[in-house]
Amino acid sequence: MRIGTLKESYVADAALFDSRTQKVWLAIAAALLALFPFMASDYWLYMACLVAINVASATGLNILTGYTGLVSLGQAAFMGLGAYTVAIVQAHWNTPFVLNLLAAGAVAMVGGVIVGIPSLRVKGLYLAIATIAASFIAHFLFANLAITGGTGGISMQPARVFGIDLDTSFRLYWLIVPVMVLMLLGAANLFRTRIGRAFIAIRDRDISAEVLGIPLLRYKLLSFGLSSFYAGVAGGLWAYFFRVVTPESFPLSMSIFFLAAIIVGGMGSILGSILGAAFMTMVPELLKLVFDLLPGGIELTVFLSPVRLVVFGALIIGFLVFEPLGLAEMWRRTRRFFHLWPFRN
Repeated sequence: MRIGTLKESYVADAALFDSRTQKVWLAIAAALLALFPFMASDYWLYMACLVAINVASATGLNILTGYTGLVSLGQAAFMGLGAYTVAIVQAHWNTPFVLNLLAAGAVAMVGGVIVGIPSLRVKGLYLAIATIAASFIAHFLFANLAITGGTGGISMQPARVFGIDLDTSFRLYWLIVPVMVLMLLGAANLFRTRIGRAFIAIRDRDISAEVLGIPLLRYKLLSFGLSSFYAGVAGGLWAYFFRVVTPESFPLSMSIFFLAAIIVGGMGSILGSILGAAFMTMVPELLKLVFDLLPGGIELTVFLSPVRLVVFGALIIGFLVFEPLGLAEMWRRTRRFFHLWPFRN
């Protein structure tokens, strides 16, 4: 049983993986991710790709809200910026998907920095309202600019790798999941650096952080920029996945979805982003499968559709009431229990 750690240097303290157990479990997880597409049906591959996209975007929002303490309801708008960037660049220049995703992240980052300018003066509910306003502005631009295709949106060709079209869930899995893993590793590494620790200091007490010499505006804008970059890349992956981008693809409810995901999963935790996004994506589908198995046919399914939403909402409220630290804390508590179980009286 591991009961403590001994760190003899700063490098050891900042190590991303500090035990053999962690490395073994990560190797097992990597093997499962590699084997999954060969064992899963098209439906579960579809869901796996959707979960991966949502994990990437939720991780970006967690950087801003969970680690820096800045509330945002504009994540869907930044995803929209990324998705439209990929669709436009793909349609006009047919550049490789790697460049398209980087361009999507860069455009969304610029938008995030602009939206983050008021964060020095306002925070909390007022900052949330400012980001909602940004969402409405983005939706207006998506629906009225000629380059975005107006309300009809843009249809795009699938991504290509070595002449192969990524036009199925199986093929897209090998694009979306590796990009998500790289983004998770990037976020985990971020909080081993001075920048990530400055974000945490701002979250805990911004006035104290400023007294310690942390320039608030610079780091708040950087947090907005990084969060938006993640959203932009996730939006680009979303565009490649669905291959149709319209203004209605990124409503305000999607931003609420991601905020709920990091609350349910656990704010200030990379694991919370993964668990929260998976929970918010999969539970409605699992409830749908359960209700579809009930006798009664289509009429009962239609009747139970709002009931399914109520059950889903009740699950979220239950987490907020009984486990406000989210699924990540439940996982940590379970690990502690099984570590100590053989020695319990």
